[in-house]
Amino acid sequence: MSHSSDEDHKPISDSDEDSDSDELLCSKIVSKPDEGSSLTKKVQNGAAKKDNQSKYTGSNKRPLDEEKASVQSSVKKSKLSDSSKPVNHKPVPLKAETSSDDDDDNDCDDDDYDDDDDDDDAPNQNTKKQTPSSSYLSSANQKMVKNDSSALKQTNKKSKKIVKDSKDSNPSKVPPGSGEGKKWTSLVHNGVIFPPAYKPHGVKMLYKGKPVDLSPEQEEVATMFAVMLDTDYMSKPQFKENFWSDWRTILGKNHTIQNLDNCDFKPIYEWHQAEKEKKKQMSTEEKKALREEKMKLEEKYMWAIVDGVKEKVGNFRVEPPGLFRGRGEHPKMGKLKKRIHPSDITINIGKDAPIPECPINGESWKEIRHDNTVTWLAYWIDPITSKEFKYVFLAASSSLKGQSDKEKYEKARMLKGYIQGIRTAYTKDFGNKDATKRQVAVATYLIDKLALRAGNEKDDDEADTVGCCTLKVENVEPCPPNILKFDFLGKDSIRYQNEVEVELPVFKAIQQFRTGKKGSDDLFDKLDTSKLNAHLKELMPGLTAKVFRTYNASYTLDDMLSKETKGGNLAENIVVYQHANKEVAIICNHQRSVSKSHSAQMTRLNEKIDELKGVIKELETDLARSKKGKPPLNNSDGKPKRNLNPEALEKKIAQTNAKIEKIERDRETKEDLKTVALGTSRINYLDPRITVAWCKRHEVPIEKIFNKSLLAKFAWSLDVDPSFRF
Repeated sequence: MSHSSDEDHKPISDSDEDSDSDELLCSKIVSKPDEGSSLTKKVQNGAAKKDNQSKYTGSNKRPLDEEKASVQSSVKKSKLSDSSKPVNHKPVPLKAETSSDDDDDNDCDDDDYDDDDDDDDAPNQNTKKQTPSSSYLSSANQKMVKNDSSALKQTNKKSKKIVKDSKDSNPSKVPPGSGEGKKWTSLVHNGVIFPPAYKPHGVKMLYKGKPVDLSPEQEEVATMFAVMLDTDYMSKPQFKENFWSDWRTILGKNHTIQNLDNCDFKPIYEWHQAEKEKKKQMSTEEKKALREEKMKLEEKYMWAIVDGVKEKVGNFRVEPPGLFRGRGEHPKMGKLKKRIHPSDITINIGKDAPIPECPINGESWKEIRHDNTVTWLAYWIDPITSKEFKYVFLAASSSLKGQSDKEKYEKARMLKGYIQGIRTAYTKDFGNKDATKRQVAVATYLIDKLALRAGNEKDDDEADTVGCCTLKVENVEPCPPNILKFDFLGKDSIRYQNEVEVELPVFKAIQQFRTGKKGSDDLFDKLDTSKLNAHLKELMPGLTAKVFRTYNASYTLDDMLSKETKGGNLAENIVVYQHANKEVAIICNHQRSVSKSHSAQMTRLNEKIDELKGVIKELETDLARSKKGKPPLNNSDGKPKRNLNPEALEKKIAQTNAKIEKIERDRETKEDLKTVALGTSRINYLDPRITVAWCKRHEVPIEKIFNKSLLAKFAWSLDVDPSFRF
């Protein structure tokens, strides 16, 4: 087997994952659960410490159970006439995308938790929200839970589903334990690090053309807006409206500034640009000194000791204040994310461990807990929603997270033993006389075949996004004989547009569900997320829409790699993997906008190809002259060339042609993947053992597929047998 040089192939990874993913992967926002009891105590200035504290020493992480080779799955794709057939996707060109990146390889949402299906375990009115630990480290043997859902009322406003007021509809600000047993015996860490206090710059903005005096607090918020003058947010009325609403409160009623239209932030913007330029002009030594100083400050926060094992902490930095951007057209874009203080933060730590010292003099932690049924180290209330938490967890590379990932993929693999029975059952119910059962069957079909999320009700101040259960009549258009056109905003306000060929009974059922309804009415009016989840858990213990997504994503990757890998060289095999990864991303609707640098990158590649083609012409001329015994022509600068024999010239021509082929392949791949986010599925939905085993079977270095962060995150999978099949 011929291999290209390592320099020719970069890892199929996201350029920013190496540096940021451990932080991003471990900072999660989840809905606030009901109040739970736990041992707590107030600590002033972090001064309280146990007298008889235990001493801990770091050690190497304990390996997970050795992975055994798995028997190849007997599950095969059925014919199109069968209920288990794969849907014939007809992707529509993307019209609205998010996640713009400067680097064309930065295709990943890079968030292990944000892509999780929060609605998979959504409660009904009398069910507690899932706790952080149960979503972070769930048991593979979850008990089947039946959620009795009460009828949902409809509101005329946007025809959204609403939940009756109850003690659970306005949950407490204190998360309970998971109720799933002890996760650790001892836990030691140093808390979190805060951003530096604001330093006023004194640059005056203009109002009606005149300089305006601002207090430090007012100036800080004005600066947040000023530094975004060159972004697309300046063209979004919602962003400006929300910013003005919050800034006006800080300015006060009697301030000189009375409206945003007469404000000129350019002086502050220009100051900011000058400061950025100063940083760029710093010497290598100065930059190195700053990095070392930063590392010195952060070192003690980077590690925790869990049961005597030193583990890396994820996002231990408290985010600085700023203006909320959100993904897509979020209704709260532009709102002020206020500064988080120690008094906002709850710390979770072992009973015998020293309480982390509060890093800000005169302030204290909100609360200290000793809850060993959860795996978070700290949390605070999200300053934007006030209904959700932000957590600090161990890094994605930790043994706890590794075990959680392994259990997640094993649960997805367990579905292959149930999938045929599930598909047979929902196919039978397509024609059920009971309207609710018929809607459950069709919804389950769509979740299985299209990898849709379950969906959940949204408040008016949340992004108006849609999942399967919350589809409106206007989101699905039947086109005879059996085509469904989908168009809605999915998770993170990413537009989902798809035309799919479905089974005729499903097509007819959708037509029936639409009959007599307005476009804003619910398509599945007899169904809600709680009912659907209860039904799924009856089909298989722990089954959710996300398990379906994980199963179908992993199965697709495994199946395509098996069928399309033809024993080519390294470069060809990497293209095969990219193609399979792309198909999974399309199924899961993982999109990104075209990066700002894409056009420039394509131009450079085209110029390089033209340059090499010119080299080929010169070499061919020299070859013809060499065969006639003539010396080569001089270079373009008039200098003579080295006289080479025909064999050497033919070798150079072959090498140059190989370079052209590689660049053309890279150009085609970049163009093909410019709107597809490959990384999200690799992080969240693709069993890493599939990739590792495939790399071993075809002698592809794993580093060509997984970057440094993914290698650390999926360390538990690296010993898998080459014969492993999902």
